[in-house]
Amino acid sequence: MKLKKSLGQHFLIQPSIAQKIISLMLPVEDTESVLEIGPGRGALTRHLLHLKNQLWLIEKDVFWVEYLKKQFPDIENRIICGDVLEFSLSNLPQQPVHVIGNMPYNISGPLLFMAIEQKDNLVEWLGMLQKEVVERIIAHPGTKSYGILSVLLQIFFHVKKHFVVSPFAFQPPPQVNSAVIQLVPKKITLPCPEQIFITVVKHAFKQRRKKLSNALKGLPLNKIPNSFANKRAEELNPQEFVELSTYYEL
Repeated sequence: MKLKKSLGQHFLIQPSIAQKIISLMLPVEDTESVLEIGPGRGALTRHLLHLKNQLWLIEKDVFWVEYLKKQFPDIENRIICGDVLEFSLSNLPQQPVHVIGNMPYNISGPLLFMAIEQKDNLVEWLGMLQKEVVERIIAHPGTKSYGILSVLLQIFFHVKKHFVVSPFAFQPPPQVNSAVIQLVPKKITLPCPEQIFITVVKHAFKQRRKKLSNALKGLPLNKIPNSFANKRAEELNPQEFVELSTYYEL
């Protein structure tokens, strides 16, 4: 195998794990697409072939793109060679989209922010990530893992951690445990512009140990009540961040 460390390539080699991930997918309607991110050797792909008229793959490594085309000739025209971080789900002909994949761990943060940005095109985002990242996503206030991703993803998605996967399920084995997580967009209307909410959350956690009265200096916030001002970012639950964002002066 030609592996590229720069792309964080660790290929799933246990079919039972692949089948278990596929079994978690929400029902796929005829009008929807399925996009697999980073298919590599096709461990998940071979269990998705029954969706071939709706299935799309995106792979950055040219070597594996050619491999996949030879392995799965029926869908060779649906294999996109490119960077998923530069891809818009709206480009797919059938909407909305189920996103699935053993996600490249080296871009897990950008991939999750991409999910937030393109959530209106999503049915679900189902993927394998480093276990530590999954723990950050589901973390509660007051814990060390709680942060920006925790707040944003818990506000915009129904979040569920499904199961942990050993390094020995991969070739080569990563040095960390992995976990499968599912994100399903919520139907939610914020009381403030979405980008303002995101800005406030990011700003608050830049200096997470400082009180918000200091951490949020520089933002055009009206006088926020002491119930917020005297707390640190890690003490606020996601819904309180929504309320805090309403003090942003437009």
